[in-house]
Amino acid sequence: MTPVRTITVTGEGTAEAVPDLLTLTLAVEVRRDAAEAAYGDAGAIVSAVTDALRGHGVAGSDLRTSGLNLRADLVWAENQGQKVSGYVASTTLVARVGPPSAAPAAISAAVAAGGDNLRIHGIEQGFTDAAAVAARAQEAAWREAEAKAARFAALAGGRLGHVLSIDQRPEHGSPVPMMAGMQRASTSEGVPIEAGSLAVSASVVVQWELDSPAPA
Repeated sequence: MTPVRTITVTGEGTAEAVPDLLTLTLAVEVRRDAAEAAYGDAGAIVSAVTDALRGHGVAGSDLRTSGLNLRADLVWAENQGQKVSGYVASTTLVARVGPPSAAPAAISAAVAAGGDNLRIHGIEQGFTDAAAVAARAQEAAWREAEAKAARFAALAGGRLGHVLSIDQRPEHGSPVPMMAGMQRASTSEGVPIEAGSLAVSASVVVQWELDSPAPA
């Protein structure tokens, strides 16, 4: 039996789009002399922060608590060793605040509500329809793989046959700079946020049968 000849190539593709979704990670940290006071005050501040975010269009379904901690604050004292100097309550809140253009005002409102007890742990930009952007990257990866395979098949004196296997690699995104000021969130409140452009990459490994050239 004649062994099946194959050709295997890797195709890579990229799709760029302007992010239309920003996710904000906040933390509230409160230190008090008593554990109950720390825990209670942290809850009150979190409620004020979530109310402020809701006032800027953030839906309840877009707010999520991702961490809660209550611990003793220990200090070292000479000739006494460790001793409790107070209690610290902390919690982490993740909020999808909508498009980047709406984020500065929402963040400023959260900072005003949380005061000195609020921490900003970071922001992440993305897409409301991430699957559509990923699909464009996958299509570009497929086109590159097919073109490379056809070229190599011709160089080998053959042509592409049936597809034998497809191995899709995980997509990943990375920010791509745009012209300064073109996508800046337009607001006078807080720190401006540059939306920029986000590139999503895809990679696919495809194996074809390598057929003999068609008869003339």
